[in-house]
Amino acid sequence: MKLYYAPGACSLSPHIVAEEAGLAPELVKVDLKAHTLDDGSDYRAVNPKGSVPALVLDDGRLLTEGPAIVQFLADLAPASGLAPKCGTFERYKLQEWLTFINGEIHKTFGPLFHGAAGDARKQAVDTIETKFAFADKALAEQPFLLGTTFTAADAYLFVMLTWAKKMHIETSPALSAYFDRIAQRPKVRDAMRVEGLLKEG
Repeated sequence: MKLYYAPGACSLSPHIVAEEAGLAPELVKVDLKAHTLDDGSDYRAVNPKGSVPALVLDDGRLLTEGPAIVQFLADLAPASGLAPKCGTFERYKLQEWLTFINGEIHKTFGPLFHGAAGDARKQAVDTIETKFAFADKALAEQPFLLGTTFTAADAYLFVMLTWAKKMHIETSPALSAYFDRIAQRPKVRDAMRVEGLLKEG
């Protein structure tokens, strides 16, 4: 299978999940500004939405949208603990977090990536900080969003925190510690290294 990504984009989340699950999809880099692949071909021929991530299975079937892709990848390696078993209450808690991160945090970064300034930037930052505060409360007494196990939701929130750092948005001590803890995971570092996001040496 092939995972289409752009360095540091939300596609980093399924990339991390694939690494944590011990999977090795072929990684295909996308230029999101030009909507092209390295060979110059039109990425929209792969994913008509033009966004990343996209996962193309060996039989040609296409899956898009990060929350769907990370659950699919996690289910390929159930022993990884990246997603609770289907049908359990904990699985729905995972979906709750993925939905919250996607709809309430991820989308709020949009104006910042498009150069929002002044009041528009302040409004976006204030909203992001409010949403992060909700996650902060959940992490007050447990290391990960679902408890003691790192899951696909943590991979997604971690990417949002990398964006916050890039945008110079301050986070709470608890979220900063959470970020640092996840950033030291070997498979997370492997994914970031492949995407050219680690400054090492």
